[in-house]
Amino acid sequence: MRKATTPSVLIVDISGEDQPLTALAQLADVVEPDVCVLVVGGVDSVDFYHEVTGNLGAQDYLSKPLTNDKVARHFGALVAGHAPAAEGAQGGGLVIITGVSGGVGATTLAVNLAGHFGVSMHRHTVILDPDLHLGDASMLLNIKPGPGLRMTLEAPERIDALLAERAAQLVIDRLHILAGDEQLTTKLNYAPGAAVSLVSALRRRYNLIVADLPFRVPLYDDLLALAHQRVLVMLPTLASVRATLRFLAVLPKADQARRPIIVLNRLGTPGSLTRRQVEEALTAKVDVVVPDQPRQVAAAATMGELAMTGKSGFRSGILELARHVAFVGLLDATAGLEPAKGETGAWSLGRLFRRKS
Repeated sequence: MRKATTPSVLIVDISGEDQPLTALAQLADVVEPDVCVLVVGGVDSVDFYHEVTGNLGAQDYLSKPLTNDKVARHFGALVAGHAPAAEGAQGGGLVIITGVSGGVGATTLAVNLAGHFGVSMHRHTVILDPDLHLGDASMLLNIKPGPGLRMTLEAPERIDALLAERAAQLVIDRLHILAGDEQLTTKLNYAPGAAVSLVSALRRRYNLIVADLPFRVPLYDDLLALAHQRVLVMLPTLASVRATLRFLAVLPKADQARRPIIVLNRLGTPGSLTRRQVEEALTAKVDVVVPDQPRQVAAAATMGELAMTGKSGFRSGILELARHVAFVGLLDATAGLEPAKGETGAWSLGRLFRRKS
């Protein structure tokens, strides 16, 4: 499934798997979130059924032994595409990355984080850059954005998963970008509810949406309210500490993490604060540290490539950020074990599969 287009309906037999829920989590890493997943297995348990269909979001689960009538009755309508949409179904998650001030490297981190998921992890990932006037995400990837994002935001009634996919541009593998490049004199006429419609459409198509969201660009408040996870990027300076404290004073909504993930970028810049000094000033721990590697980052930006190549402190920082923003270890219902090293776990905020309508 890493190399093939996901079908609209996928039937999976997990019989004989020592960690069946972990196996389904691994499958979710490589399929589109709107696939209708039907599961067959050897465990006959109500708790296991609710784990598969409730927590993991598969459309249905049948335990063996199977009969023709049983399969036709439970799977028939779903395979034919006649099943009603499930209430509360969820697709991919939205992570917003905000620099506490300009020039802290938030765009570079957002692009490389999305590149890790889309290229290294083979997850269907899109970079959303809502700053249509001054956004740099597409430039860092050597992509010339089109007018699709502005058009969808001005006419949200036309937004659907197909339109969102056409507006997004392919970068490489399963990494797309949705951005704009409007003239500074161009007035943006976003319609009410545009952010909700756009994110809803993207979540049906992508496992992960990484939004490079500067403070107070249009749609900032709307996207902030929709985000599953927030990331604040700061520098090891007093001015950055002050700005970070102001952002931390903004309370998250109920289903977000208790506080944003704090990324201390470019640690080791000559004349800057140490990590300990930053944490003492914040009275909080920094979650992720990315060392200052200006040559590597600048060279990648010049070439329009991802910077997290080879073994480097920058790459290690991106991998650590990836572990924080998107995944937790999946405790398998039968084994109680986390995924093996190198494997990913379950999406911690919503179902792994989105039920197919």
